[in-house]
Parts: sequence; structure tokens; C-alpha cells
Amino acid sequence: MPQVRIPAPLQRFTDGAEAVACEAANLPALLTELTTRFPELKDRLCEPDGRPRRFFNVYINDEDIRFLGGNNYEFAAGDEVLILPSIAGGSA
Repeated sequence: MPQVRIPAPLQRFTDGAEAVACEAANLPALLTELTTRFPELKDRLCEPDGRPRRFFNVYINDEDIRFLGGNNYEFAAGDEVLILPSIAGGSA
């Protein structure tokens, strides 16, 4: 069962939770579980068709999930998942 760390910008959509325990086996199931428990996260994490948005990164135990198999990565007991929104900005 993975533990999902919720970054500060998303905590307002998780009732202030900094971390959430989940039962999901992989990233698609994790997104489904999180957006079912916290519906306001759906627009921030998923495209209208349910696919993960491109504008956030997922790390498993500090490793980018893209290098671990992406959606096919199977969570192991004790995995720590971090969902990190991409942040852009600056001034001209």
C-alpha cells in the first residue's frame, strides 16, 4: 500500500492532508482512488478522458516514475509516492 505525499499547493483539495494512504496497485488506479476520495483533485491531475495530465510529475521513493515503467509500475509495500505539480513562472 503506497503512502502518497500531497504537496502544499494541492492540500487545499485534500482537506489539508499532507499524506494519504492508498490501496492502489499502479498509477492509473492511484489517480482513480485519489480523485474518488478528493473529487476536486480530478481537474488538477486528470485530462477529461481520465489520462494523467502532463503538468505534474510522480516520484516513487524519490525516483521519477517514468524511469520505473510509468503506468505499468506496480507499487510495492512501503512505497512513498510524491505528486509534484509543474510550476512555471517568472517575469519578462
